[in-house]
Amino acid sequence: MQPLLDFLRAHKYQGQRLMLNERIRSLTKLQSSLVKAEENLSKLPKDTPYTEFEHRLQEMGLEKGWGDNAEHVLDMIHLLLEILQAPDPSTLETFLGRIPMVFHVVILSPHGYFGQANVLGMPDTGGQVVYIIDQVRALESEMLLKIKRQGLDITPEIIVVTRLIPEAHGTTCNQRIERISGTKHSRILRVPFRTEKGVLRHWVSRFDVWPYLERFAEDAANEITAELKGQPDLIIGNYSDGNLVASLIAHKQGITQCNIAHALEKTKYPDSDIYWKRYEEKYHFSCQFTADIIAMNTADFIITSTYQEIAGSKDTVGQYESHSAFTLPGLYRVVHGIDVFDPKFNIVSPGADLQIYFPYTEKQHRLTALHGSIEELLYSPEQTAEHICVMNDHKKPIIFSMARLDRVKNMTGLVEWFAKNKRLRELVNLVVVAGDFDPSKSKDREEVAEIEKMHRLIKEYNLNGQFRWICSQKNRVRNGELYRYICDTRGAFIQPALYEAFGLTVIEAMTCGLPTFATCKGGPAEIIVDGVSGFHIDPYHGDSASERIADFFGKCKTDPSYWDTISNGGLHRIYERYTWKIYAERLMMLAGVYGFWKYVSKLERRESYRYLEMFYILKYRNLVKTVPFSVEESTDGIEEKSA
Repeated sequence: MQPLLDFLRAHKYQGQRLMLNERIRSLTKLQSSLVKAEENLSKLPKDTPYTEFEHRLQEMGLEKGWGDNAEHVLDMIHLLLEILQAPDPSTLETFLGRIPMVFHVVILSPHGYFGQANVLGMPDTGGQVVYIIDQVRALESEMLLKIKRQGLDITPEIIVVTRLIPEAHGTTCNQRIERISGTKHSRILRVPFRTEKGVLRHWVSRFDVWPYLERFAEDAANEITAELKGQPDLIIGNYSDGNLVASLIAHKQGITQCNIAHALEKTKYPDSDIYWKRYEEKYHFSCQFTADIIAMNTADFIITSTYQEIAGSKDTVGQYESHSAFTLPGLYRVVHGIDVFDPKFNIVSPGADLQIYFPYTEKQHRLTALHGSIEELLYSPEQTAEHICVMNDHKKPIIFSMARLDRVKNMTGLVEWFAKNKRLRELVNLVVVAGDFDPSKSKDREEVAEIEKMHRLIKEYNLNGQFRWICSQKNRVRNGELYRYICDTRGAFIQPALYEAFGLTVIEAMTCGLPTFATCKGGPAEIIVDGVSGFHIDPYHGDSASERIADFFGKCKTDPSYWDTISNGGLHRIYERYTWKIYAERLMMLAGVYGFWKYVSKLERRESYRYLEMFYILKYRNLVKTVPFSVEESTDGIEEKSA
């Protein structure tokens, strides 16, 4: 228990002592002070404000942070007394989760177009942006509640650090600071990618960011310190690039680090380790896999949305499990990359923004003013820059999918399943919201190939009349009503990805009451209870997947109540496990637990950190030199090629 005492004695906020003061120097003194405080507080009404007994507690050695009233302070005292008398992991976890430790949070997400409007569907920009914005709102709300309960007058701050893109294409990605709507104390801070030749002005693929990240980390650390007037208490990385930058900053400043992978590319591209040279020119996986190994080992704790992300299933390897041992021939061999049984792994599943995504049955909240524009989007006979192809029979249910247009999301795969299944085409129409129609407008290599494939499928299978292709939609509010409008047609949502780490669109669809068919490869297999709250489909067996969808609509035709059964089953599953409130409570508790663990295990981890530093300097830096800089760098807007 001595480490816990030392931790509480050292606890401060901007020089102000919290929890304990100098009067308590031993465990014996701590225990006697707690007993005395318990005796005093038990005589007071439960709602007695902390200010009325603050001085008495200070004389006993107890400072601010125990609670805002007698009841909450007593709860904390009882927890600590229980730990001192009979230590128990669950009680210790609860106590550490309530200690005032996290007031300033930094969230890192460098790649893509990170903003609050007009960014979804841009290259490398999708669910991760939605996840982080919703995460920030939930975390700020939880931090405000915790700080109030702790009896403190401290303003929390959350900063999302991303890349500033001067050529922002109508988005806010060229603005240094952007307040996050729905919050009081949170903002986006944008820092440019720089080289010796100046600022990178244009978007760059997430596979090509590696030469910029070390300097970005240095610049971001300086900007963060200036914004917060100090260091953050918690730094959260996102995806491979954000996790590496988080590692660099957290290690240098001694900050608690949390990693969120979202999607580790290694499992999305089979055999991408053994045949890494085959992928290198296009994807630079040698850099990415090396960065992943470094980041996941420097992290104090790792958040995943599902168990499958960590250890997979009986049929598939987990994202992290795939990094436990692998070889990049001619480069290096990993014999112990990560231990998937390490207690740093935690499952904390996100939810959907309930202000935007709510059941279609809540008629009083429905955005009926948007129905005109949605009907035009779906049914207008005109072919425009926003939609092509038409659906002749407007009475049919609609099967609907929305995602980025890349190989792994498998949107063209879904279109091909539909095209080849005559029975399914007779039962329903298909609507796909993805990418753009003109390949010349995309700079993303995979998206261009998928656009061309989509056009081939439309022509080859004569889909016009039963199919609608809508370009990516960036208005989340209208997208929420679009899900509900599809419910009105008694349709379904299809998520056909070859692999999906979690599946935020699955959560959004189910939250709106839309029956959902989702890939069995990855997180959706855990979100959906097959046949109860939705259905699993195998993206590698398109014929059977399309038959399963057709079977559902065939059954709904003879028994309309079956559609309601699956819809209600999905809603029940969401309310039971997938809300942002549950997420925020759990994440804040984990930040306390691992903050304490970082304090007590510093010396034990020093050797590991030194090895990782060596690996970074000798291996990662050399690999980065093989990745070419973008050809569009300058400080004055004139294009020039970097060395």
